[in-house]
Amino acid sequence: MARYAEAVCRLCRRSGEKLFLKGDRCFTPKCSVDKRPKPPGQQWSRRRQKISDRGLQLREKQKARYVYGTLERQFRNTFDRALKQPGITGENLIVSLERRLDNVIYRLGFADSRPQARQLVRHGHITLNGRKTNVPSRVLKEGDVVAWRQGSTSTEYYKQLTKDIAGKTVLPWLSLDKDNMVGRVLSLPVPEDIDARFDGQAIVEYYSR
Repeated sequence: MARYAEAVCRLCRRSGEKLFLKGDRCFTPKCSVDKRPKPPGQQWSRRRQKISDRGLQLREKQKARYVYGTLERQFRNTFDRALKQPGITGENLIVSLERRLDNVIYRLGFADSRPQARQLVRHGHITLNGRKTNVPSRVLKEGDVVAWRQGSTSTEYYKQLTKDIAGKTVLPWLSLDKDNMVGRVLSLPVPEDIDARFDGQAIVEYYSR
């Protein structure tokens, strides 16, 4: 499947805010948004035109895609599933995106960013309910268990992670056994537990037109 391969810092600059796509680097002076806050590309001297409501809705949708690293078709399919669920569609969308395996790996502290978490899954380092998986988009449910494949526990990355994991915290809907490096989905996430950097209602309005 095709994947965005350019500098992800350009996505943050295009969105006009930090989306924390590069993990710890986003908290340092090296962050491109701090150094070059203007959008990428040619900068025109004329006054910028006001963004329309449609444009603002598109921006929110794109921010959500950038944050979770999905392509348009994959994101639209997630939205369509959220639309069919009972409740508020915008909140259903956020919860569905949070339940992706790569996001759970990130939330457990096994990776510093979602792209890094996606790479761990694709390279076969992660097991789901005792079985190896390489599908980052798997949607987890209550009771699912995420752990490291036995063969990956000898890597230098894993050894360093076991030292750093003690200082990390997880969200209330997850639990983490730091001694055995095993995570579990305790319950479905609720919007209040998620630091969403986009407006779910604006995305609903975008697709409703």
